[in-house]
Amino acid sequence: MTTHEPILARLAALKAMTVNELKAEWQVLFDAPAPNNSRNFLESRLAYRIQELTYGGPDQETRRLLDLLADEVEGTLTRKAQIADPRNPVVGTKLIREWDGVAHTITVLRDGFEWDGRRYKSLSAVARTITGTRWNGYRFFGLRERKRGET
Repeated sequence: MTTHEPILARLAALKAMTVNELKAEWQVLFDAPAPNNSRNFLESRLAYRIQELTYGGPDQETRRLLDLLADEVEGTLTRKAQIADPRNPVVGTKLIREWDGVAHTITVLRDGFEWDGRRYKSLSAVARTITGTRWNGYRFFGLRERKRGET
């Protein structure tokens, strides 16, 4: 495949390639060996990379937002900024959630949440600590966005 072919033809050509050909294309486009032999993985990532090289990748603001979302999902505090979410209750609000017969009280802070004497960047991180599994924090604590027309 050459970089001069029309983008749609390049994407369609991925379907006809063998796994070894996909891995060779990976080496060309990423300048690194392919991480695995999964056809679906290789095709989808190569298709994205072809489009990224042709049209450009995400802008700086989108990359920043993705980094912040990744931090929130992982429950880490590596970046100073936090995504403002309209589902967040007013600062000082106490959220109470019973889990396994224990009532857990979470305090909403200006820049996160407090539970059991520790600060958390997201409700998802609190829910994960309480349950030991991944939860959408807003769902776990019974918060949701209002639909149009609701008060």
